[in-house]
Amino acid sequence: MPRFPPLPASPQPQRLKWGSIKEEVGLSRDDNCTLLEIDQQLPGFHRFIGSWLYTGDINLIVDVGPANSAQSLIHTLIDLDIDRIDYVLLTHIHLDHAGGLSQFLEHFPMARVVCYDRGIKHLLEPSSLWEGSRKALGEIAEGYGPPEPVKGEFFVPHTEAHIDGLQVIETPGHAIHHLSFTYRGNLFVGEAGGNYYSLKDTDYLRPATPPRFFMEVFVNSVDKLLALEDQHICYAHFGDATSSKQMLRRFRTQVLRWKDLIRGEVTVGSDAIVERCVQRLLEKDLDLKAFSLMDTDTQAREKYFLSNSVKGYIGFLQKGNAIFTSPSILGSSTH
Repeated sequence: MPRFPPLPASPQPQRLKWGSIKEEVGLSRDDNCTLLEIDQQLPGFHRFIGSWLYTGDINLIVDVGPANSAQSLIHTLIDLDIDRIDYVLLTHIHLDHAGGLSQFLEHFPMARVVCYDRGIKHLLEPSSLWEGSRKALGEIAEGYGPPEPVKGEFFVPHTEAHIDGLQVIETPGHAIHHLSFTYRGNLFVGEAGGNYYSLKDTDYLRPATPPRFFMEVFVNSVDKLLALEDQHICYAHFGDATSSKQMLRRFRTQVLRWKDLIRGEVTVGSDAIVERCVQRLLEKDLDLKAFSLMDTDTQAREKYFLSNSVKGYIGFLQKGNAIFTSPSILGSSTH
């Protein structure tokens, strides 16, 4: 992973509304649903992290991004004349999704936070989350910044979130505490459906399967989402598509394809196994073809996260499926 330069001040997020990006990536318009890009001062992290804002009779925001960019997200909401957030929906507690929560709630104290019940304790006292993230991500974690403690009064355990029109789906796999949400025809999938981008009319779809990875648990979560009605799908990293079923079927196929491709490399031997697997995937998986269109910094970012995902597969293939009990995943954010 390349070393990162000292961090300047965080930039303002960009407001990406359906009407403004429809021509670029072929989206249908929904004037209530807005993607806010939270640009990071890390090379290659442009158009990578975002929050989804839904405005209406209640205002929802899905994930709030890292601590170091929390103030710029707040200022963007102010610029949009948003003076009330009723609910923050956390897909999971990794730094790039929940690290800025404490600062966010200082400005929107009326908001309540729907969070996986077993993840709440790690936000009440985030020291272990921070240390685990630093160990897993190094300079990327430093770029995201340390999370601050959040008061318990803000949280609504996901099992008690009874909000009209909101469906909460447990989707463990990328993280043990991962949730997805449906609300008024939108599926906020977090990373349960992978990472998805569109570059120059070419798609890029990648699993986020850091160690420890449990294939059966991960695929079962995808199947839960496939059982829902077809709807607009909103990704945490970074963008959307009009048909959740089409994208999730494609993603499920990709997850199984990776198992076959990586298993082939594992049987060859352990020498440079991660690098060989990444290269094999880039050569054989057409869902990664937009990699060649990325700039050098973005390719470096993706190679880093591709390597982490490959490590998850290698661990699974070497050890097989097991009961999903590893606590270490709570502290990582290896997309």
